Amino acid sequence: MYYEEHGEGEPLLLMHGGGVTIETFSELTPKLANRYKVILPERRGHGRTADVDGPISYDLMAQDTIAFMEATGIMSAHLVGYSDGANTGMLVAISRPDLVRKFVSISGNFDVNGISKEVLAFLQSATAETFEQQPAVTKYVEMYKQTTPDGYEHFPVVFEKLKRMWLEEPKIPHQNLSRITAPTLVISGDRDIITLEHTVELFRAIPKAQLCIVPGSSHALVLEKPHLVAQTILDFLANENWAMLRDAQ
Repeated sequence: MYYEEHGEGEPLLLMHGGGVTIETFSELTPKLANRYKVILPERRGHGRTADVDGPISYDLMAQDTIAFMEATGIMSAHLVGYSDGANTGMLVAISRPDLVRKFVSISGNFDVNGISKEVLAFLQSATAETFEQQPAVTKYVEMYKQTTPDGYEHFPVVFEKLKRMWLEEPKIPHQNLSRITAPTLVISGDRDIITLEHTVELFRAIPKAQLCIVPGSSHALVLEKPHLVAQTILDFLANENWAMLRDAQ
């Protein structure tokens, strides 16, 4: 797995979304790196990490993340995941609570039905060509093509793997979400492709969770509102009174 490190301090694993590279965090990374050692791995079939035979799934990416942390000597870290990175982070927090100090889910979904019906309908018939023609994702596909060691012509292969995953996964039961012991911050855009109802359901299912809805933002909120997102994350990580806030409800 390709990865980069920025800054000094407590380790913070910054986990990118599906089909994109760590350049998605170009504005978020330096803000977080002012206080933390930010570690940015690129998962299988993403960015500078080569694809491997077989499917891509959230469970496999969670196993990869755990193996990466163990191989690099990260005993525990704050996990900040965006989109697919958030879904992957949920599974890490569930299966290996010892590795997760605090967890931030940005535009994550614990069930495939948390994605808007319009987006799911588009994905059903999407091809690699029609997908990359969407204005909202064109720049992400270009990032992939510029960095992948597999060659730009491999994108349709990765897309079909991701499409299957997006249409079938995740399927994380509420009882598993209730096993997340790390203090958690759930962030979403008010115009996200993850529905507000689903985001609130995720927030309520995790025992030690806080909720932030970023105004005037979509699923690309880490690019649209990086200052607000970064400051919200930093405040959450620095705040030790999260339990009092939750218990007061």
